[in-house]
Parts: sequence; structure tokens; C-alpha cells
Amino acid sequence: MPVITALTPGNYLIGQPLSAVPDPDVLAVPDNRLRYWQLVQSFHQRIWKRWQMEYLHQRAKWTSSAPNLKLLVNNEFQEWLQNLSLFFKLLLPVFLLFFFCEYLIYYVVLIQCHWPSLDTINEEPNIAVGDGGEVKVMLLADTHLLGSRRGHWFDKLRREWQMHRAFQTAITLHRPDIVFLLCDVFDEGLSCSDAEFNAYVQRFHSLFRVPTGTQIFVVVGNHDIGFHYGISPYLQERFTQAFNAPSVRLLSIAGNHFVLINSMAMEGDGCFLCRPAELQVNKIASRLQCAKGVGKCRKGMALKQYSRPILLQHFPMYRESDAECNEPDEAPEDEKANKFRERWECLSRESSEMLFDSLNPRVIMTGHTHHGCHVEHRENKAHEFTIPSFSWRNKDNPSFILALFSPNNYAVSKCFMPRETTVIKIYLLGVPFLVLYGLITYRRHCKRSRFFKTH
Repeated sequence: MPVITALTPGNYLIGQPLSAVPDPDVLAVPDNRLRYWQLVQSFHQRIWKRWQMEYLHQRAKWTSSAPNLKLLVNNEFQEWLQNLSLFFKLLLPVFLLFFFCEYLIYYVVLIQCHWPSLDTINEEPNIAVGDGGEVKVMLLADTHLLGSRRGHWFDKLRREWQMHRAFQTAITLHRPDIVFLLCDVFDEGLSCSDAEFNAYVQRFHSLFRVPTGTQIFVVVGNHDIGFHYGISPYLQERFTQAFNAPSVRLLSIAGNHFVLINSMAMEGDGCFLCRPAELQVNKIASRLQCAKGVGKCRKGMALKQYSRPILLQHFPMYRESDAECNEPDEAPEDEKANKFRERWECLSRESSEMLFDSLNPRVIMTGHTHHGCHVEHRENKAHEFTIPSFSWRNKDNPSFILALFSPNNYAVSKCFMPRETTVIKIYLLGVPFLVLYGLITYRRHCKRSRFFKTH
């Protein structure tokens, strides 16, 4: 029987398996002396010898040692991956520190704030609720958006980002029905040109945008149009048209009446701004009395629900100073002793009494001083809350107010935002750790690179 063998590479190279016994060398024997099979072997051996001498000797790769090309490519790619990994290892902690200080910290702090609950302490049982309901209100003051003249560009960027993140985080977490800004909206509203003012307004709507279902209202402040002596009809009209903020305005929402007043129009000197404002205050007072069932009601004056109004203005009501204030965000002790100047730091005594007598407000919300304060007026019948500045530029621990109003009751809670000093301390503590982490990571990377190069 024939012997069956496997086909191996040797069959292609030498015509038989590499383990076979070599045929005798017949190249030196003349062809005429060779038998047929020996002649075939001679042709085969000549072809093999020429292929070996003329081709194999030209392939230097087969006769000399050289680095493996495939291995070299893999090493370069591996080194590139190691460098890329080092870059992300160094960048990730920096990004996490920045993300926490500039974004996440606002959620960590503001999620601790909650809407207040109505308490019987502030309830007025003699006032019927009727068709009224509860309204969630967010109040802030003194944003002081910088203009082109004051402050460094980084100061503007830093403080506006802080206000933007704090406001948007509060809106996302607490979803108020109404937002009141008790000004000053702008820091240079009095001296800016029309182009600068329009840019101001666009920045405001970009920073303090509200979602659908939430309304925002603005009360004018002295930095927006100037103090009483510096206000012109043009400045007043410009701000009024931009924010729909007349000198006196009544907003009735779910049986709750909010009266927004231009503090600079409460001078009582009969100026172009003051006299119309006083007439409007008296008209609102008549409408409230009509809703209460007192006096005659003219056509179009009736309100669906009576409730004592909430007074919103920039200047505090008349008080001698902040000496009686006892709040976590109150003024420093050296400032608390400073006496207030009427019509500058607060309303005049006469204007304050006029508002108390005509409107009989249950709550007064004010700003202007940049510090927090709670004052009780007229034997605790009216409570005034002065809201500190919303900006780090004026207050290290800014805050705002969440208030819940119904026609016969209210509740107020104060929400504190992250302190600027806290954020700075986190950065100062984080930077050394980042440097130490970077040095350790880079050292390990260098050791690993040397290991792969030697192996």
C-alpha cells in the first residue's frame, strides 16, 4: 500500500518534508552520466542553489538582527495612551473642584431651605379667605449689576455668575409663583447711555430668567434712576418702559394685594414724580376700603377680596438705625450704630406714617441697606423685613426670602446662599491637594514609563 504523508511547507521549499533524508548531491556529476531520476534531482538542486544564492542573500532582514516593527508601533501607541491617561488623571480633580465650587455648592446649600408653613400667630381671623388662596413668593434685593465704569471685568464675571447660579438654583428647587426684586437692579443705571441701558436690561433677563408659570416684578431703586434730586422724567420713563414698573402699582393675586412703590417718589414735596404717586396711593387705599365695605365704591374700583396689603419698596420705613436688628445677616456692629438719614437711608417719618395710615400694610418688604433686619411697627401690627444684597460684592453671606401669603395669614423664611469666603477657602484647601496629587501621579507615570522602555 502507498504511504500517505501530510503536506508540509517543506514540500514547497525542497519538494519533501524537512525531516526527510537529503538526496545525494549530484551537481558535480555530468548530466550524461545521470540516470533519469538523478537528472530530476540535479535540476531541483540547481534551482534551489540559485534561489538561495541570488534571492536569499539579498534579504538582509533574514541574515541580520533588527527591531521588530510591529512591536515598535505598539510601544509608541502604548506610550501615547499612558500620556493621555495622565492628562485626564490630572484634569479630572481640577474639573471636580471647579464644578463643586461654581455649580454644585448652590444645590448643596439651597436644598436646605424650605417654604415656611402658615402659623396661627400671624393669622387674622376677622378677614375671610373667600376665593383667595396661597401664593408662594420669592423676594430679593440689590443685585447691583455692574456697568462699564466701576469694577473689574473679573469682578463683574464672578459676581454675576454667583447671582445667576444662586437664582436659577433657587427657581429650580423651590418653584415660586412670583418673584419680586426690590432693586437696585443696576449699579450705574443713573449714568449709563441708552445703549448701555439696553445691554443692562438684556443681561438682567439673561441672568434672572424665570420659567413659564412664574412671574417676576421689579421695584425701582435709587441706583436705577437716581435719588430724588437727580431723577429726571426721562430716566423715570426709561426704567418704567423697560420693566413695566410705574411709581405705584397694585397687584392682586389670589386675594393677596401687593403694593409696589417707588421710594424716591415719597418725598412729599409735590414734584413731578411725587404728587402723582401720592394720588395713586390714595386711590389704592380707597379701593382697599371699598373691598372692606367702608365708604362708597366708584365704578371699576371694587376688588374681589379684601386683605391687608403687602408693601414692597426699596427704602426701609423710617427708623433711626439698624441698632435694633438682630439677624444672622445683620449689619456689622460699627454700622448698626450709624444714624439713618431720612430720604437717603430710609423713608422720611412723614412718608412712613402716611403709608401706614392709608394702606395699613401687614408686611413691608424693603432693601437698600444691603443688610438683613426685622422690625415691628405699630405694636406688632406690621412687620418689616429688610432683605440684604443678593450679590457677593456687597455681602459675604447674601440671602433672599421665601414667603407664603394667604388673604388672612403669612409666613416668612430666610434662605442663605453660599458664602464667598467659604468658596474661597475650598479653593485654597483644594489647590495644595491638587498639587500633591499631581506630583504623586506624575511620579508614578514616570516610573511606569521607564519600566516599559527597559522591557
